[in-house]
Amino acid sequence: MLVREAKLLNGTAEQYQALDEAIRTAQFVRNKCVRYWMDNKSVNKAVLYTHCKDLTKEFDFARKLNSTARQASAERAWSAISNFYRRCKNKEPRKGYPQFKKNCRSVEYKLSGWKLSPDGMSITFTDGFNAGTFALYCNGETRRLILNSKINRVRVIRRADGYYAQFCLDMERKEQGEYTGNVIGIDLGLASFYTDQHGNKLECPKFLRRSERRLKQHQRRLSRKFRKGAKPQSKNYHKQRKRLGKVHLKVQRQRRDWVIKLARCVVMSNDVVVYEDLQVKNLVKNRHLAKSIHDASWSLFTQWLDYYGKVWDKAVVAVPPQYTTQDCSSCGHRVVKNLSTRTHTCPKCGFEMDRDQNAALNILKKGLSILGMEWQNSTFGQKGTAPLGGTTGEIGTAAFEGQPDEVSAVAEPVTRIPCL
Repeated sequence: MLVREAKLLNGTAEQYQALDEAIRTAQFVRNKCVRYWMDNKSVNKAVLYTHCKDLTKEFDFARKLNSTARQASAERAWSAISNFYRRCKNKEPRKGYPQFKKNCRSVEYKLSGWKLSPDGMSITFTDGFNAGTFALYCNGETRRLILNSKINRVRVIRRADGYYAQFCLDMERKEQGEYTGNVIGIDLGLASFYTDQHGNKLECPKFLRRSERRLKQHQRRLSRKFRKGAKPQSKNYHKQRKRLGKVHLKVQRQRRDWVIKLARCVVMSNDVVVYEDLQVKNLVKNRHLAKSIHDASWSLFTQWLDYYGKVWDKAVVAVPPQYTTQDCSSCGHRVVKNLSTRTHTCPKCGFEMDRDQNAALNILKKGLSILGMEWQNSTFGQKGTAPLGGTTGEIGTAAFEGQPDEVSAVAEPVTRIPCL
């Protein structure tokens, strides 16, 4: 499934208000389904579908929402319920009991409730809210894909800078990759975003830190306009709230765009990519490093590595991070270090190397062992697989042909750029 996005333009204030009402109604149906599950036993997805039909008899405004949109809201409720059952079955420490949603920002239609124009320039929402016709703003490639593909769902999303329509297309992205014979082991960090086995470091852009001054200024202005006990707040308060939201949205888009481009270049330039599977939810418990860890976006980067590995049919392997920093990449002796120790020095073999580069070598060795290959420190090549005249860290493509695909796909990106 591919996801393509277009902005909804040229709508009146009444049209956008109708979209808001549809979003609030979808939130209402979702919360009512959760409430029904709490009050009754032996509730499954089919029972929730029936409950959505009963809600239309009790609430007139619920009838305005398209029937498939009500079903999609029930599916969201069932997703939270089934995830709760799964965590209970696996005896996970945090069960995640389904909660009521307060600020939903999207409504999802299936095959009805909307109509796309023949030229793909506009979309009309035909449910009871009568939102009307909106112009679709997107690039030419996105418009061609929307017109020439089967659309399974249309999701309307409200963001700080406007409303967007996401089209879920019934197709899978597959491209012919260019095999270079290179391999790379990636050690993620905060001092540098990542370090590879050759000691090459990439600095982290720190978009949140760079925008922190503007964020604080807008937050102070918002606080001055807040009046305790006033319901609703003033128009100036909501104007400032939208300005603050746009600054946060810009930081999010900067980070996402940078991560997508970097992951694309890494996978395009290497045939085997090995990274450490960090447990970010545990690392952010450190209150001194939580903001920097979130700003680095390690999880988003590894998700896009997996995605591009799937698109180009390349090996992207995640390995456990335990002892990758402590173990010596030369002899395997375990050397305990703290965060302030930036150089690895082995007391057993006398091997000395940068701490992050040593970890990247250990990560690469683990990943290659999963693929059934071996890394040689002496030549930085693969035993029996390096091509004649190969350079440092290169491997023949025949060495991993036929290996099982161990990657998973994520949402399709909008941005496509050439490798830097």
